Amino acid sequence: MSDRPRVLLVEDHPVTRRGTAALLAEHFEIVGTADEVAPAVEMILERAPDLVLLDVNVPGGGGASVIKAVRAAGGMVPFMAFTVLTRREDVVRMFGAGVDGYLVKTSEEHEVIDGVRAVLAGQRPVSAEVAGHLLSINEHVPDGSGVERLTPREREVTELIARGYTYRECSTRLGISVKTLENHMDHIFRKLGVQSRHDLTSWAYRRGFFRPDDDTAPA
Repeated sequence: MSDRPRVLLVEDHPVTRRGTAALLAEHFEIVGTADEVAPAVEMILERAPDLVLLDVNVPGGGGASVIKAVRAAGGMVPFMAFTVLTRREDVVRMFGAGVDGYLVKTSEEHEVIDGVRAVLAGQRPVSAEVAGHLLSINEHVPDGSGVERLTPREREVTELIARGYTYRECSTRLGISVKTLENHMDHIFRKLGVQSRHDLTSWAYRRGFFRPDDDTAPA
């Protein structure tokens, strides 16, 4: 049995699907490919890959629909978007659904492989073409969004977590201990009714917690 990470590819364009699968197969175990939402969801839940690489514009409802259906069924596999779409609405929709990374198809081969490895390591790689759509805290979010329940420090923590920083990286940037950061996260989870970093990031995007500005995103 291979000890390489297991990747499933969701891509409707045959030529792109074959080329991407061949590239991935040099570094990962390909456990399946799909070209529409319904079979993709079924295959992901059945084969439980370590990561799903998917196009944003998949027939049958789009990549966001794949993520939502898998999450609704209890699947916690990480997803990375691989697409030509760089519009803000596409980026926000995918991150709102819970995507873990967003690469464009003009990326170099090594960037794709590095991106997959980054997501597997818990990071959130994003192509420069869409980085401007990743968002930082907007202090003027209307009351009722949930943001008003957070202290200024908790907002800072939420911003960094949503950007993909690890706990240790957050604690270093904020000049606090990891234990203190964990305490902040406990408070944030309770106030917002979320249960994981993934839920927190999805909450942040859905509620318009951000405005375009990527100056502080991790390298």
